[in-house]
Amino acid sequence: MKTVFVTVGTTSFDELIAAVSSPAAEQVLRSRGCRQLVLQIGRGALQPAPQYGPAFVRDVFRFKESLAEDLRRADLVISHAGAGSCLETLEEGKPLLVVINEKLMDNHQLELARQLHKDGHVLYCNCRYGAAVAVTLDAVLRSITVITVLRM
Repeated sequence: MKTVFVTVGTTSFDELIAAVSSPAAEQVLRSRGCRQLVLQIGRGALQPAPQYGPAFVRDVFRFKESLAEDLRRADLVISHAGAGSCLETLEEGKPLLVVINEKLMDNHQLELARQLHKDGHVLYCNCRYGAAVAVTLDAVLRSITVITVLRM
């Protein structure tokens, strides 16, 4: 596992950015072999500082013309439950952890995540408990490692 790409789309989702850039989540990432965390933070107020070290890199940006290259480079994508972001990630064949933005429940994020999970495409969680994202992330990374080993 080398690169994890996080996207919040065109809106803001500071809870997700805070959860994945927390010391607990970054420790999980490092322990599972992640060397790069790429954060697309959208319109959010929270903007973690970029980090460029020999063992771990954190890139941060708001928007790009296209996220296609970031998706191609990612070993795992963590995304809000926007339909466009989810479908684009799945079309790339990337493992996807969907995080529900509960502040936007009127846009049916939970329903989409549940259906994609039921169909076997994604795992999903919320940011209600910050530590839960790190625990879910650890489980996802562990399962990706198992799948990779089984494919070899």
